[in-house]
Amino acid sequence: MSSVLEQKQQLVAEIAEKLRASKSTIIVDYRGLNVAQVTELRKQLREAGIEFKVYKNTLTRRAVAELGLEGLDETLTGPNAIAFSNDDVVAPAKILNEFAKKNEALKIKAGIIEGNVATLEEVKALAELPSREGLLSMLLSVLQAPIRNFALVTKAVAEKKEEQGA
Repeated sequence: MSSVLEQKQQLVAEIAEKLRASKSTIIVDYRGLNVAQVTELRKQLREAGIEFKVYKNTLTRRAVAELGLEGLDETLTGPNAIAFSNDDVVAPAKILNEFAKKNEALKIKAGIIEGNVATLEEVKALAELPSREGLLSMLLSVLQAPIRNFALVTKAVAEKKEEQGA
């Protein structure tokens, strides 16, 4: 009997550690997805470096309570799967939101974003943000614009002086 209890305590500790280490955690209800759909979802998440696991709700509730994250108890009912991302904050929300648009059976319930509980609306808002690479390219284009404009003006002035000199 004590070995079962020890296994459960280890699982609670494992879940708590994954929640602590992850930058973004999304909880979804996967009821109604067939095996092929779940396999495709797992493949997409794995390619992005996101771990997708199913844990018992009671164990997840204990791990959440251990971390002091209030507000998730009502979402931890029914069959849930949890996506953990240690690197990218936006990726799990983006992938799961896109998958949910194509497969109505997948329901995003809530999330934990950098240690704060996020509602369904906040997770969807996060999913609509551009990716990290997209944001960096936007920043780069904003930083390059003045230099590009200066180069174009300089070129135009040089061409005009050539015309006047000829």
